[in-house]
Amino acid sequence: MKKLILLLVLVSGTLYAQRTPQQIAKQFNALVNVEDEERFYNDLIAKSPAGSAKPDQYNEYRAQLAVDWLVKGNIDKYNFYKNTRPKFTALQLFELSNLLEYWVDDNKNVAEVEQISKQLLDDLRKKIHDDTFSRTGILLEVNAVANARLGHVDIAMNNIKASGANATFRNFSYFRNTKANYLNRYGIILSAAGQHQRALDTLSMAVGNAISTPKTIATLKEVYQKVKGNSADVDKYITALQDQAYRKIYKEVEKAWIKATKPAPDVTLTDIDGKAVKLSDYRGQIVVIDFWSTVCKPCVAAFPAFQRLVNFYKEEPFRLFVLNEGEDAATVKPYMEKNGYKLNVLFDNNEAIFKALNALGTPQKFVIDANGNINQTSIGYSGSDDKEFYKLKAMVELTKARSSEKTSAVKSKSK
Repeated sequence: MKKLILLLVLVSGTLYAQRTPQQIAKQFNALVNVEDEERFYNDLIAKSPAGSAKPDQYNEYRAQLAVDWLVKGNIDKYNFYKNTRPKFTALQLFELSNLLEYWVDDNKNVAEVEQISKQLLDDLRKKIHDDTFSRTGILLEVNAVANARLGHVDIAMNNIKASGANATFRNFSYFRNTKANYLNRYGIILSAAGQHQRALDTLSMAVGNAISTPKTIATLKEVYQKVKGNSADVDKYITALQDQAYRKIYKEVEKAWIKATKPAPDVTLTDIDGKAVKLSDYRGQIVVIDFWSTVCKPCVAAFPAFQRLVNFYKEEPFRLFVLNEGEDAATVKPYMEKNGYKLNVLFDNNEAIFKALNALGTPQKFVIDANGNINQTSIGYSGSDDKEFYKLKAMVELTKARSSEKTSAVKSKSK
């Protein structure tokens, strides 16, 4: 019996050793729960310890475990893996900074946010991590807000200035809410410094131009109360600003309207469970399709606005699909689960619909009317949750209006 067990162990170890590093990494990345990732890592280093010739062999695993334990909310585990001195990749640093943003904006774990962001900033000054995605400015913002909430206003003001109001990454619509978050955080810091009117002016400008998110609205309400001494008319004030922003965007979309429509190609797609789907199955509904991939940051930056739109039109004949390009369900499914996205995913087999539409890249969205005709397209990400939502809502509303106009015209001719 002992010989059989030994034989099984040896066979298992041999099969394990035969896997390439890429295959092992793919298995690790497909895991959704950090507990499973940690078991996988511990098994990995037990069977194949890092040698002295390659001391950083498992750096990315330790780095990802640090990130994912922090996402789980386990700061002790994060510190445990961070103390092994991993070098974060650009994507891992992006994930970390995103989480710290969520925490500080929600006024959660503020002291820990201040400590972790300060440590990462110190590392970045030493060029330890990959800052391809310009997260230094974001971490300075995050650290500034944390210090403002902790009462360290001077440090907060210095760091928000150092983050650079006009930094290129902030004025380029690539990452989610970059400019909107900055303006919201600047408003928080100004208010913490007692400059309530400046804070209100900053936040009002942001909302009136759709450089905003629901967080901006919450901060504006707090600052409005401090400036006015009451919140009696705050909802009316905010609604007027939001209406102003939507009207501007509606006019922009209307100006870019495609006058000549064309039928949407009726190619076969597959959903995340492998079921065949055709767009013609949804004739009679307005359908929005958006091309994306998991590695496309502006693509996924739009997902919260997409979910908001789906909820907005849930009682109407409306569908929104995100069409994945170049990936499979084994990659996409854990990604969606890990990030909590609830959108309907379709796979564009061999880029069939992408090519048929002469699409230019990701992200690019198309709006298909109830008759199966493409009425509008838009390339890129709008830059903020509110602007993305307003823009797509305007595209849908214009599609509905133009479809009604055509129907009325046809009826008039037939009389």
